Amino acid sequence: MPNNVSFFAINADDVTRARKFYATVFGWQFEPWGPPNFYLIQTAGEEETAIRGGLQERHERVAGQKTIGFECTMSVADIDQAIRAIEANGGRMLSPKAHIPTVGTVAYFLDTEGNVAAVIQPVTRA
Repeated sequence: MPNNVSFFAINADDVTRARKFYATVFGWQFEPWGPPNFYLIQTAGEEETAIRGGLQERHERVAGQKTIGFECTMSVADIDQAIRAIEANGGRMLSPKAHIPTVGTVAYFLDTEGNVAAVIQPVTRA
């Protein structure tokens, strides 16, 4: 499995305002999913290649620092191996790995530059 960016999340203080902005500017569509104020983003039509995304309320992955910007999630074949590589190369884990039913196992980290990102081992589809 290539370690591609497979998901991005936009963090917003005002989710309604952010939905309107991205829908108007880029024509993106939003579907409520999971926790309150979380929406899956459809960035392109079926005939086009699109990256999956989410819009969510701004939160603190790092204590005392609200997340600014987009969070990217990279798909990996082995999340435990990815976590070991992150830590061995100067990254710092922000959360233990957590399983999201029907989606996969995810863990958040800080890279060497202080950027928040995540790795996910997707659920294997039979």
